[in-house]
Amino acid sequence: MTSPVAQKKEWVDSEHEQLSIRSQCKLLELNRSTFYYQAENAISTDDLRLMRMIDEIYTRCPFYGSRRITAQLNRESSPQWNRKRIQRLMRIMRIRGVAPGPDTGKPHPENKIYPYLLRGAVIDKPNQVWSTDITYLPMMKGFMYLVAVIDWHARYVLSWSLSNTLETAFCIEALEHALTVDTPDIFNTDQGAQFTSREFTQVLLDKGIKISMDGRGRALDNIFVERLWRTVKYEDIYLNGYQTVPELRLGLKRYFEFYNQERLHQSLGYQTPKEVYFS
Repeated sequence: MTSPVAQKKEWVDSEHEQLSIRSQCKLLELNRSTFYYQAENAISTDDLRLMRMIDEIYTRCPFYGSRRITAQLNRESSPQWNRKRIQRLMRIMRIRGVAPGPDTGKPHPENKIYPYLLRGAVIDKPNQVWSTDITYLPMMKGFMYLVAVIDWHARYVLSWSLSNTLETAFCIEALEHALTVDTPDIFNTDQGAQFTSREFTQVLLDKGIKISMDGRGRALDNIFVERLWRTVKYEDIYLNGYQTVPELRLGLKRYFEFYNQERLHQSLGYQTPKEVYFS
C-alpha cells in the first residue's frame, strides 16, 4: 500500500540521503508540510487497482456516472463491486458523469460563483479563451493529480502542474506560469473549490481577465480540457505505467512538448498547437 505522499517520501529517504529534506522537496516541487503529511485514510492496494479501472472506463465514457461505471465494472471483472465504494473513489478521483447531477467539483459555500460566458461564443483566435481543470493520474503504485491550462482555439497547453493533494496551491502555480506566456480575455473553469477560491480568482481579477464557470454537472462546458485528458491518458499515462513521481514528471514534460510541437490535430487542419497559437 503506497500513497502518493509515501512515493515521494520513499524517493527522498532511500535515494538522496546526501541532500537535506528541504533540498529534496524542492527538487520534487513538494512542500515540506506535505512531505510530513500522512493521510488519515490511506488508499489500499485494492482501491488503487479499482481506481485505475474506474479511470479507464470514465476516460472511455465520460458520460457515465457511478451507476453505469459500477455496472460496467461488474460486467468486466469480479468480484462484484458496491456502488457506494465506487462513489467514494470517484470523489477522491474528482470525476463525475457529464449529465447533470451530483457534482464532485463543489465550491466552498463562501466562494463566489461566476456565470458561464461561452454559450454560443465563436472562438477564433488565440488568447480569447483559456481553460483549466484537474484530472486523476494512476501510477503503478499510488496516484497524482494533474492540472493544466489550455488555449481553446489552438489547443495549446500553456502550463501544467502535479500534486498529491487537491490543495489550491498547485492550480495557482499553473495559472501564474501560464500568465508569463500571455493573457487571455476569458478564463473558464468548473466550480471546484480550487477554482472558486479567492486566492485563485484574485490572480485573474488583478489581470483584468473575465472569469467564466461551467454549469454544475456540465463537464462538456470545458470540452477541450476533457479531450486533452483523454489524449494524455491514452497516449502517455496508460502506455507507460510510471513507477515514481520523478518518472511521471519527466514523462509528462516530454509528452506535452510532443503534444504542443509535433502532434498534428485534425481539428487544426493538421497543424500543431504551437503553430496555431503563435501564428
